[in-house]
Amino acid sequence: MSTPAAPASPSRFLDQTHEVINVSSELAGYNMYTQDAALREAVQREGAAWAQADLTRFGQLTGSADYLELGALANRYPPELDTHDRFGHRVDLVRFHPAYHTLMKTAIEEGIHASPWTDPQPGAHVARAAKFYLQAQVEAGHGCPITMTFAAVPSLLTTPALAQQWVPKITASVYDPRNVPDAAKQGLTIGMAMTEKQGGSDVRANTTRAFPVGASGPGEAYELVGHKFFVSAPMCDAFLVLAQAPGGLSCFLLPRWRPDGSKNPLQVLRLKRKMGNVSNASSETELRGALAWMVGEEGRGVRTIIEMVSMTRFDCMIGSSAGQRAAVSQALHHCSLRSAFGKVLNQQPLMQNVLADLVLESEGSLALTMRMARAMDQRATDPHEDQLARLLTAVGKYWICKRTPQHAYEAMECIGGSGVMEDSPFPRLFRESPVNAIWEGSGNVQCLDVLRAMQKTPDVVQAFFQEVARARGGHAQLDRYVADLQSAFTDLSELEYRARDLVGRMALAVQAALLVQHAPSLVADAFCASRLSGGSHHHYGTLPRGVDCAALMARATPQCDA
Repeated sequence: MSTPAAPASPSRFLDQTHEVINVSSELAGYNMYTQDAALREAVQREGAAWAQADLTRFGQLTGSADYLELGALANRYPPELDTHDRFGHRVDLVRFHPAYHTLMKTAIEEGIHASPWTDPQPGAHVARAAKFYLQAQVEAGHGCPITMTFAAVPSLLTTPALAQQWVPKITASVYDPRNVPDAAKQGLTIGMAMTEKQGGSDVRANTTRAFPVGASGPGEAYELVGHKFFVSAPMCDAFLVLAQAPGGLSCFLLPRWRPDGSKNPLQVLRLKRKMGNVSNASSETELRGALAWMVGEEGRGVRTIIEMVSMTRFDCMIGSSAGQRAAVSQALHHCSLRSAFGKVLNQQPLMQNVLADLVLESEGSLALTMRMARAMDQRATDPHEDQLARLLTAVGKYWICKRTPQHAYEAMECIGGSGVMEDSPFPRLFRESPVNAIWEGSGNVQCLDVLRAMQKTPDVVQAFFQEVARARGGHAQLDRYVADLQSAFTDLSELEYRARDLVGRMALAVQAALLVQHAPSLVADAFCASRLSGGSHHHYGTLPRGVDCAALMARATPQCDA
């Protein structure tokens, strides 16, 4: 009689629990520019066709695996503050991971901080916006000092003596992160210090005081005493600061070091612990007799620094549009590879509805952003473009930045549970998504600024309707929507109470008008049908019947290199 065989030992299968199948892959190793049809079209349309080759080169860099990893590292290892060195000397030194410095160096060498000022050719703002849009998809936090360095130039130009001394180094394509006096550097970065704890956006409530050292007035030296609750990028070489001079609230340029090489007493108390924008340092500071020079006229500080703020708000539009593109790119890529219930996700009707809707949002945001870039290029010589820039920067900043958090969340939901994991890009995208809506003036501030522009310069309303009228006859639904909006402008009652509704409708009207004029009909028709059909577009994935979702997804899905 034979002996039965012994049962197989379970240990034989311990290394064979399962095969890894039906998973996504990293979205890396692709050209971020050439794989973005909407961006390529916008660059061509808005006047920067000459930059195509350079943007193609840069898009290959920003889409590379090694470069994308820099963004992850810069956020995994946040900045740290040393208030003193080991001997007890005050240093106020912020330390960053090398990945952060690489991103800063690249941005500055690529001219994202200054190219429209150093090479002011037609389309310069458009080309720079496109580059910033690509760079911001890699990492958003370092964009803060890049933006402020870029935006400081118009304010400094109000005071020629200061501009002559500072602007050449601010616009130089040299990144020098050392904590040394500006005289020892070839390139400088600029930060901003407006906000105080008791005032927030109401900067006229600031209590920091400015005392003239000798003569007073533009370009003269003052000593500042007070506090700043938010100092963005405290490692910068100098800051634009608001303080109360004898003649009223004024703007000042405050360097980290005095001309004699001693440490200027702008003392960093702590770095902010932020839910997003982690790679970028934000801080609280005390000004203990810090030396600064007046920029612009005494008592006209808000008017002077608003030149900077308008540029930073425009960059918020770029950054949020970039966040939308990054999120929808990840969702489209994942859903082209992952299957559920026997079918690839991007072939399932309800998921197609969601993905196509996210694409439409991204396309509308980019269209308005790049149109504003052209307005920035032409505003000095074209009154219509100047009026558009005055009005639509606030409209776009409100709407695009406001829409981005929900967009990021919905794209994250497309990934499912894995999207919530910290080794996914989505937690960072999601935490970053509210930042631009709150900084540089929250939603209410933007809406009130729209009302102020309308009241102070009524011609901006005419410029707005002239702009949307360029699409008249291109889409019946848009024509009806604009007519209803014009009627709303005749009712001036409770205007402040209704401001969000009015500004949101303005944003949709101009986005739709741009898409009707310039985008493929499948984009424009779907945008108008979903956004202009009455009521607000509250939830993604509620597109009406008849939308060619597959074509919208195919247009926007990035393809990794083989």
